[in-house]
Amino acid sequence: MFTVSQTSRAWFIDRARQAREERLVQKERERAAVEIQAHVRSFLCRRRLQREIRREIDEFFKADDVESSKRSALCIFKIARKLLFLFRIKEDNERFEKLCRCILSSMDAENEPKPEILQDSRLITLYLTMLVTFTDTSTWKILRGKGESLRPAMNHICANIMGHLNQHGFYPVLQMLLTRGLARPRPCLSKSTLTATFSLALRPVIAAQFSDSLLRPFLIHIMSVPALVTHLSTVTPERLTVLESHDMLRKFITFLRNEDRCRDVCESLEGCHTLCLMGNLLQLGSLSPKVLEEETDGFVSLLTQMLCYCQKYVSQKKSNLTHWHPVLGWFSQSVDYGLNESMPLITKQLQFLWGVPLIRIFFSDILNKKLLENQEPAHAQPASPQNVLPVKNLLKRAFQKSASVRNILRPVGGKRVDSVEVQKVCNICVLYQTSLTTLTQIRLQILTGLTYLDDLLPKLWAFICELGPHGGLKLFSECLNNDTEESKQLLAMLTLFCDCSRHLVTILDDIEVYEEQISFKLEELVTISSFLNSFVFKMIWDGIVENAKGDTLELFHSVHGWLMVLYERDCRRRFAPEDHWLRKDLKPSVLFQELDKDRRRAQLILQYVPHVVPHKNRVLLFRNMVTKEKEKLGLVETSSASPHVTHITIRRSRMLEDGYEQLRQLSQHAMKGVIRVKFVNDLGVDEAGIDQDGVFKEFLEEIIKRVFDPALNLFKTTSGDERLYPSPTSYIHENYLQLFEFVGKMLGKAVYEGIVVDVPFASFFLSQLLGHHHSVFYSSVDELPSLDSEFYKNLTSIKRYEGDIADLGLTLSYDEDVMGQLVCHELTPGGKTTPVTNANKISYIHLMAHFRMHTQIKNQTAALISGFRSIIKPEWIRMFSTPELQRLISGDNAEIDLEDLKKHTVYYGGFHGSHRVIIWLWDILASDFTPDERAMFLKFVTSCSRPPLLGFAYLKPPFSIRCVEVSDDQDTGDTLGSVLRGFFTIRKREPGGRLPTSSTCFNLLKLPNYSRKSVLREKLRYAVSMNTGFELS
Repeated sequence: MFTVSQTSRAWFIDRARQAREERLVQKERERAAVEIQAHVRSFLCRRRLQREIRREIDEFFKADDVESSKRSALCIFKIARKLLFLFRIKEDNERFEKLCRCILSSMDAENEPKPEILQDSRLITLYLTMLVTFTDTSTWKILRGKGESLRPAMNHICANIMGHLNQHGFYPVLQMLLTRGLARPRPCLSKSTLTATFSLALRPVIAAQFSDSLLRPFLIHIMSVPALVTHLSTVTPERLTVLESHDMLRKFITFLRNEDRCRDVCESLEGCHTLCLMGNLLQLGSLSPKVLEEETDGFVSLLTQMLCYCQKYVSQKKSNLTHWHPVLGWFSQSVDYGLNESMPLITKQLQFLWGVPLIRIFFSDILNKKLLENQEPAHAQPASPQNVLPVKNLLKRAFQKSASVRNILRPVGGKRVDSVEVQKVCNICVLYQTSLTTLTQIRLQILTGLTYLDDLLPKLWAFICELGPHGGLKLFSECLNNDTEESKQLLAMLTLFCDCSRHLVTILDDIEVYEEQISFKLEELVTISSFLNSFVFKMIWDGIVENAKGDTLELFHSVHGWLMVLYERDCRRRFAPEDHWLRKDLKPSVLFQELDKDRRRAQLILQYVPHVVPHKNRVLLFRNMVTKEKEKLGLVETSSASPHVTHITIRRSRMLEDGYEQLRQLSQHAMKGVIRVKFVNDLGVDEAGIDQDGVFKEFLEEIIKRVFDPALNLFKTTSGDERLYPSPTSYIHENYLQLFEFVGKMLGKAVYEGIVVDVPFASFFLSQLLGHHHSVFYSSVDELPSLDSEFYKNLTSIKRYEGDIADLGLTLSYDEDVMGQLVCHELTPGGKTTPVTNANKISYIHLMAHFRMHTQIKNQTAALISGFRSIIKPEWIRMFSTPELQRLISGDNAEIDLEDLKKHTVYYGGFHGSHRVIIWLWDILASDFTPDERAMFLKFVTSCSRPPLLGFAYLKPPFSIRCVEVSDDQDTGDTLGSVLRGFFTIRKREPGGRLPTSSTCFNLLKLPNYSRKSVLREKLRYAVSMNTGFELS
């Protein structure tokens, strides 16, 4: 019983719980149904209300379109409230547009923008009009007259609108609109649209009284729009007038001159847009010169900071982290390629930095100073024509006192380096030097702009000369050892001066440098080169260059580059006195000792400024280098080993062909080693004699004589001085490039063995042999006179032509007569159809010079240089200038030192230094022969008219004189009888009818034992003038 009762109770309770839960669920369902029904009724009600409101709005706008009368502001206000209450952009965009038009119609606003070109969007124009209207009450007609009392409240509403816009990304939206409308080949913003957009951007700044909080976004988002100021000046110049009326440039300068604020702006923009901001500021500056004059320091400071920010990301080479920028080069920040179409305009804006107006403002303190001149009357003679002006007259002109000599040539000192004036000039120089290292792709434009004013660089040099207590070298030498900001600025000034001066002198031709003396007087170039020479030497010798990096290394390359441009100009045509380039405090013996110890500074001296070492010492060094290499390669005879000898057989009738075939296949080691030559005569019989270098010397001289004969057409002579260079038409020879390589090897072998050969090369060709043409400072035009002086005059006359050069009918091409046929060479692709104009005439001159001296003979020159360098290492000859290399090849061009020749002469056949005939010979050479005849005598004996560079002690084989009794074909050499007869002046028979002869391969003069001095003089002069040699006795 008990169990059943309990079970029934449990069941009843469970049943009651279930019933309660079902009632709760039912009640929840009813509540949910009621709520859902309420939401649905609410939704349907709202939709119905929205439809009714939209219908009412549509009827309002429809009636507005039909009626010509304007609706009242109150009606529009009621409709606007209803539309804004339910506004959805997708459904109500068109209604909102109509509302805006109604509002503007009711406001009757003035100067509202209207779409003027097809590209303008109607909506953009409309919305801009709304924003223009409701951010400024000045155009509201409703506020005029009786409504004037409402203006303060309305102004407050407009300010609130502007504040709301600024908080919701107003400036970024305007930046996007301006950039998309202007950063394209043809801007698509009309005058009204651009005016409205810029006015909207400026209004919050003016309303906030130019607070920093609004100047910052204005600079970042508006002033960084590519070429904005350019477009404003073209499309709507009155907007620039507004900027000027509010003195905005001064406010920008004041804001950005603060280092932290400027860095913040640059970091917000990144490099590409920083350049855009900089370009706009520069153009604004060019339009407000008075502001710049007053705010020069601040403007220079902010430009420098911007450039320094960009410079951090400028890279010297391509990498995975860099991008190409058309102005900055390889850049390690992201590049906005959307700006590429605006880059020409941005570059044009940046050009204001190195334009004449800004340079005059920045360097006003320097340019306003007058360069004092001596008041003594001039005594200088009129300048001679360029090609006949003697060096002596040049030097005389350079150092005599005349009206053209300035009193600024020597460093005088006296100006404190911490003065305001000096600091200002230093800051300006830092700005331009930073621009040169940052704007890498327009570096030449910057240099050209800085050198446009003829008096800037001389006055900057005068300013440098006045710095410090003593001026000049001492001050800058001290700066090298100081790591202060002041020292860095002074060195930046020197770097800028050197870069600009080097660029200027590189682009000036000889007439402009020597005759017209543009910018620098010759006296100043002498002083400057002395300063540069000492400065570079000190940097190397004091060990500064060894560990140099960054700005110090850049300074060294700038100073050294300017120095070498002057040195090479002086090598071509002298302006400096004798021994000007030598360092008296550098003893060659000390330098050689340091080289033996592998001291770095000694190696750098030879690498960068070898000209400070006397030429003969460098030649000795060159010979020592060759000797050391021979020893290293085992090419020198020792007690334990003999060098490998290469034997070749040469037919005299086919000397060039046989020499080419047998030597061109030799290895580099064999070519540098001992080569023995055996000649075969026309009958096929070996010629008697043993080659102890003499026969090889004869073979080498004959080979060189034949290959350089212009009749062979491998080489050609220049007009005028008849110097040799590769013939442009040498390609008619089969295997002509292999022939040039062979010629290079033969020439290299002659230099390697110290055999002087009388081969006068054109200066421009020697420059290429030295590798100067690869230098960025090399100018083809400067070398052109060494090829064709008349052609050079004609080209430079084009440069000075004052009329329209197009009238001459020239094109970018060169017509050449090649074996009776006229061949047209295009200097650039499509050059024969491209006319030469005033804009491209300078390019035409350089292209023409480069074509004549390089392009035409590029392959021949490369082949010859390849052969030459297989024997002579390039670093060996880089310590010589162009004329010095010619002397290394062909001997000294100084007069023959008879005492030196007499001292190193060897006598045979009974002759000796006190022999009567020998005494007569030296007396005739000294007293009776002219310098030209002495040169002919030397050529008669040695085949070269010039003495060896280091004197006759280095002539191999040594100069020899032998007494002969019979003709060459009967001469069997010295015998005891012949030697005794010669020694005691005993004649076998009178030799009066015989001429002196020579063996050039042994540098041997064969001299009969004449009885009278007059006979010796007559016969020797005849033999020398006829150059008989072996041929006639």
